[in-house]
Amino acid sequence: MKDLTRYRNIGIFAHVDAGKTTTTERILKLTGKIHKIGEVHEGAATTDFMEQEQERGITIQSAATSCFWKDHQFNIIDTPGHVDFTIEVYRSLKVLDGGIGVFCGSGGVEPQSETNWRYANDSKVARIVYINKLDRTGADFFRVVKQIKDVLAAKPLVMVLPIGIEDSFTGVVDLLTRKAWIWDGSGDPMNYEIKDVPADMVDQVEKYREQLVETAVEQDDELMEKYLEGEELTIEEIKRCIRKGTIDMSFFPTYCGSSFKNKGVQLVLDAVVDYLPNPTEVKPQPEMDLEGNETGGFAYVDPEKPLRALAFKIMDDRYGALTFTRIYSGTLNKGDTILNTATGKTERVSRLVEMHANNREEIESAQAGDIIAIVGMKNVQTGHTLCDPKNPATLEPMVFPDPVISIAIKPKTKGGDEKMGLALSKMVQEDPSFQVMTDEESGETIIKGMGELHLDIKIDILKRTHGVEVEVGKPQVAYRESITKHVEDVYTHKKQSGGSGQYAKIDYIVEPGEPGTGFQFESKVVGGAVPREYWPAVEKGLETSIVRGVLAGFPCVDLKFTLVGGGFHPVDSSAMAFEIAAKAAYRQSLPKAGPQLLEPIMNVDVFTPDDYMGDVIGDLNRRRGMIKSQENGPMGARIKADVPLSEMFGYISDLRTMTSGRGQFSMEFSHYSPCPTNVAEAVIKETKERQEAAAK
Repeated sequence: MKDLTRYRNIGIFAHVDAGKTTTTERILKLTGKIHKIGEVHEGAATTDFMEQEQERGITIQSAATSCFWKDHQFNIIDTPGHVDFTIEVYRSLKVLDGGIGVFCGSGGVEPQSETNWRYANDSKVARIVYINKLDRTGADFFRVVKQIKDVLAAKPLVMVLPIGIEDSFTGVVDLLTRKAWIWDGSGDPMNYEIKDVPADMVDQVEKYREQLVETAVEQDDELMEKYLEGEELTIEEIKRCIRKGTIDMSFFPTYCGSSFKNKGVQLVLDAVVDYLPNPTEVKPQPEMDLEGNETGGFAYVDPEKPLRALAFKIMDDRYGALTFTRIYSGTLNKGDTILNTATGKTERVSRLVEMHANNREEIESAQAGDIIAIVGMKNVQTGHTLCDPKNPATLEPMVFPDPVISIAIKPKTKGGDEKMGLALSKMVQEDPSFQVMTDEESGETIIKGMGELHLDIKIDILKRTHGVEVEVGKPQVAYRESITKHVEDVYTHKKQSGGSGQYAKIDYIVEPGEPGTGFQFESKVVGGAVPREYWPAVEKGLETSIVRGVLAGFPCVDLKFTLVGGGFHPVDSSAMAFEIAAKAAYRQSLPKAGPQLLEPIMNVDVFTPDDYMGDVIGDLNRRRGMIKSQENGPMGARIKADVPLSEMFGYISDLRTMTSGRGQFSMEFSHYSPCPTNVAEAVIKETKERQEAAAK
């Protein structure tokens, strides 16, 4: 049996360009997993194995690999930093026990860092912080530490201090041991010496070491007493306190270095072993019954318990579908039959593999604490629970955001529909934030995603990976419709044409719901005017109707429908009659209820050098943006604004033009807000014209 205390399931996450993938490459080199370091800017990084990743120098999908350091096995997931792919970060964090948050020494805490940090807080993942790129111009370790406090409201625990900065950065001082690690200029991570603290840093080291020890001993009353009485604590005692505080997320041990120049990474690896939790130290996952109610049971990390595993990622490659799975409890063997609680179907496990980016090693079995891939699963999707068929339970499912942007696509070649359909169904399985639908009126295939870049990459994957060339329509915004007035109304459905008739009468109130509540149905019928067995039919009729609003056919949200009375016929009334009545009532009353168009508003976070700040703010105002805040920092200004998605198409190229290529931004969905009348009229007109053209 494996010793789970020597396992670390960790993720590396950060904003775009902080050096996550480069850091992963250095870790793999130091742990002996690879012999030649691949560079991101050369498109040769081990974990960036998609063509699109190598060309753009960004990570698109999280990659999994495992390696060893000081007799500990690390299962590492390198995640993307771009906001369009935060879904990858979210689902990776869901199955990890610990993480390394990477920040750029000059860029500091960037917009995307906040989103990832928030996800990690939600998933209760213990982290250590690594401030990278200290060799860069403008790097400032202490400024980034302050930003982590101020912007992320986190408590960084400084563990090392940099020796020199920018071009003169040569190494770090380990505060616990009071030793300096100094690397030579050869770029070999193993060419370092451990020396005494440089004379000009002694006072600074003592000051920060005192802060470190004082913060750490707050975790243990006995050691705190000992420390306050003036006794010197051993390094092991301090480490024990730091480990406890890190796992409880009271603070985050903070390191620094330059991954590209191979300086400082060893101490980060030691910190993973010393401070991040093993699978048995993490709060066990709550078990639920098949209806999604908590049973009070937990999936304890124990190979002897019944199998509980979560599929957190599906990847299709030349060998077939790979289902990345985190095993929470029990043991999984090759040849086992497992139950998928989401589908209710069982499947046989034909092959198990341990992943190293896109290479794999076959294994016979895996147990609680492992992250592995199962080859050839048929009906498993991201977020499904795999368990012991004799002892079923489900784990907390993942919740994915709704897409905010869509485009119509069609194959360039005749007969390409089937090939495109197969490719899209595989892509939907791999990425839950990517959706495909067919427009019933026009017959067009619509793909939906989290942003322009997201869909751009999907089209690229269609073309290169699946060999499907497509024509792409204009991006469409996912508008919604709602109502503004309270309407009381009556509808009677009567049909008599030989044989049994149909009769249903409903008295009802339609009114606006609270923002974000979706659709609510309530019955206040008394005295049996509408028998209870017909209430669900009324609700069903409305639920099928709200997918098309009355203005331009967009889904209707934030609507409350209250059934207050009605009438029925003992022979002619049926569930079907009440369902038809509800659908007709929706069409009758919504135009009277002041329908309005809602548009998605995005949280936009822009970074720009100070010289261009006025231009950027003026441009955001022209895009109907509401500026929420602006902060000036040493590298430039950060502007936060709420901007309608429809105004953000092509923004990246405009921003680069305005800022001489130095500006960057991220955006994520915030909320829906009523459209101004002139915008709403233009959208409704354009939508109707498009529908009429498609109908021809």
